[in-house]
Amino acid sequence: MGPLVPYIISQEFNLIIALLIGIGFGFVLEQAGFSSTRKLVGLFYGYDFTVLRVFFTAGVTAAVGVLLLSHYGLLDLRVIYINPTFTRSALVGGVIMGAGFIIGGFCPGTSVCAASIGKIDGILFVLGGFLGVFAFVEAYPLFKDFFMADALGPVKINEQLSMSMPLFTTLMTAVAIIAFIATWQIEKRVRKIDTKTPRKMQIRYALAIAVPFLILAVVAFLPGKEEIIKNRIAEAKRQQKCVFREIAADKLAYEIVNHHYQLNIIDVRTPEEYEAFHIPLAINIPFDEILDRKWERIFKQKEKTNIFYADSDTLVRMSCLKAKFIGKSTNFILREGVSEFRDMYYNPAEPVAGATKQEINTYNFRTKATHDMENLKDALKNIGKPVTREVKVVQGGCS
Repeated sequence: MGPLVPYIISQEFNLIIALLIGIGFGFVLEQAGFSSTRKLVGLFYGYDFTVLRVFFTAGVTAAVGVLLLSHYGLLDLRVIYINPTFTRSALVGGVIMGAGFIIGGFCPGTSVCAASIGKIDGILFVLGGFLGVFAFVEAYPLFKDFFMADALGPVKINEQLSMSMPLFTTLMTAVAIIAFIATWQIEKRVRKIDTKTPRKMQIRYALAIAVPFLILAVVAFLPGKEEIIKNRIAEAKRQQKCVFREIAADKLAYEIVNHHYQLNIIDVRTPEEYEAFHIPLAINIPFDEILDRKWERIFKQKEKTNIFYADSDTLVRMSCLKAKFIGKSTNFILREGVSEFRDMYYNPAEPVAGATKQEINTYNFRTKATHDMENLKDALKNIGKPVTREVKVVQGGCS
């Protein structure tokens, strides 16, 4: 379900929706004729290139969609699993796959499509596939070294060609269009078709070609989510509209002890600095990760007040501005830095002889608040580890 789970669609409905999409995909596959061996092997004999066009269409659609969703922060490219490349086994496996496709007339997916509507050849192909899997597993120790040879890891073609993803996708789309036109011409000659494409269909084809290029232009030339937020921050600073609500360290300590359930205390330093020392009950959201989708719910909620802190005043203010333009939460910044907070509460200077009543009261308050905050931290250990919507990288896929 890509970026829709778990941010838009609940995790509980993930498999249900996947099942519905699978049924719809199978229906479209069968209606397109992909349960017919004659149509599928037409690619190898030059009289029907539907398979080639479908694969190109799927590749272009996926690539363009991924770029667009990533551009506007709806998809984290880091969680997309890329199958590792093993050169020798990939070449041998490709030959076996291609030979099986030509001889049997199906690929694994289309064989299931044919079997599901009761075609005998499809059922036999699926059974043959299971036998092949069984034979592979049993014989695996014999050719394990060959299978794992020439491991290149998760290879990206655009990186190997030193291209950006938008440029590579643009070239791939152009190649796909050229392939479409060329295969249509080949089909016409093989089938001896002289009919011209109707004007209405030509317009539809032109629009279909324009859509991916239009989306790629949006990705290439229009600002993405992160850039939009940066531009808003820059504009607010230019117009001097940056108003920050501050909270003093003593007020924060009082709120932690008495109303901790109404606060999100956010440490925007690095994880290493956070582990070295952090304010009790604080959570760590490094500055560079504030725009990650897993934290959006903290900045879009209105139930709790977000309080940002660090040692750098600039870092805290920039974090608060980012949060402001991400959502609608109530945001404050800690007036003092974290080092100053630590000195005030964990290394307080004892009142000297002749200290004023206010100085004594302040010392007593901070000493007691430190004790109470530590007790709260022990009692609520998990509050420092908020439940986040974790997106797991799913391995595997259709070969």
